[in-house]
Amino acid sequence: MSLDIVILAAGQGTRMRSALPKVLHPVAGNSMLGHVIHSARQLKPNGIHVVIGHGADRIRERLAADDLNFVLQDQQLGTGHAVAQALPFLTAENVLILYGDVPLIEVDTLQRLLKHVTPQQLGLLTVNLDDPTGYGRIVRDAAGKVSAIVEHKDATEAERTITEGNTGILAVPASRLGDWMSRLSNNNAQGEYYLTDVIAMAVNDGLIVATEQPHDAMEVQGANDRKQLAELERHYQQREARRLMALGVTLRDPARFDVRGDVTVGRDVLIDINVILEGRVVIEDDVVIGPNCVIKDSVLRKGVVVKANSHLDGAVMGEGSDAGPFARLRPGSVLDARAHVGNFVELKNAHLGEDAKCGHLTYLGDAEVGARTNIGAGTITCNYDGANKWKTVLGADVFIGSNNSLVAPVDILDGATTAAGSTINQNVPAEHLAVGRARQRNIEGWKRPVKQPKA
Repeated sequence: MSLDIVILAAGQGTRMRSALPKVLHPVAGNSMLGHVIHSARQLKPNGIHVVIGHGADRIRERLAADDLNFVLQDQQLGTGHAVAQALPFLTAENVLILYGDVPLIEVDTLQRLLKHVTPQQLGLLTVNLDDPTGYGRIVRDAAGKVSAIVEHKDATEAERTITEGNTGILAVPASRLGDWMSRLSNNNAQGEYYLTDVIAMAVNDGLIVATEQPHDAMEVQGANDRKQLAELERHYQQREARRLMALGVTLRDPARFDVRGDVTVGRDVLIDINVILEGRVVIEDDVVIGPNCVIKDSVLRKGVVVKANSHLDGAVMGEGSDAGPFARLRPGSVLDARAHVGNFVELKNAHLGEDAKCGHLTYLGDAEVGARTNIGAGTITCNYDGANKWKTVLGADVFIGSNNSLVAPVDILDGATTAAGSTINQNVPAEHLAVGRARQRNIEGWKRPVKQPKA
């Protein structure tokens, strides 16, 4: 059956006390609405229609994509009114209605819900809660069939004792939706057009309302304030930690570990405390990541070791390579097999060949480093002349002495050596020693300046 998805994202979110539209507030590095769109895409619908209002321009700018149709709700007159704005764009047989501030909904739950939809039946996602305050109540008849949904503010005392709440997530046959929208009324405590009134209409029209429930109530938890946002964040991280541990990852402390993106892992991976994984991260077998590391948009091949307090962004570490502690690998950094980057080393657009070593206190930018080359402490590539970036190329088996300045563009060929304290601004032939420093002079009788007494 073909499917259209409508995502309601027009609310202001006043309780957030923020200039940022509520649905753009982040959970695990992605906006709440971004999470919902990601789940929607996995259902492969004909169209995804996002109803926006408050902050419409910012939402469009942030999330614009070819597969999204943004529908403007000029006045926020309720959830039913919001869905009605999307009606002209719906072409599929079934319609799934989601919410932009409910980011943890699982694709499996939505798939189960969609199985209930037929021309004579709709699917409603409900949830049993210890405290359903604020939720619309699911009213059932004597036979246990759903007869209506009553909003909390409109519920009687007896109805408020019902613990089965409405999530708002609804899957309906599209052929019925237009008629139901035309019959909605705002004669209620809020003066709004409730989407929930569709349930009673469907029952009166002879349709069956089939219900489904999430495996975890947090799947359908929305965020109206910062406290609820933090609760969603923590639950997401707990869920992600459980997923990774099931795949063969040891987390020293699952409560002190954050994922903010898409992480792929191998087996026998060890991750210490306070590690943050952002963007698209690939971690192969036998990788060890020390404490307090941030790894973003990077690939860690088999047996990689990332030591404490290191920061990787757009890096590729080859099999058996290591970095840190306190290493920084910026975009374009590539380490081939067994390459070593030590403490307080920064790389930017630099490629280290197999078994190359850069032990400490060094900056390599726009550099190509050959296999087995050793770079001494305090070395920098002077890659920027104030206007343009230039490349430094080191061949295989090169030895760079400590405290060198390599002024690009410069090539240091295979087997060459540079003396400690050198400024190298000319190419060095293979197997040569380059000395680029002033001759030492010892001045006899020189007197150190004496500090003048204060007046």
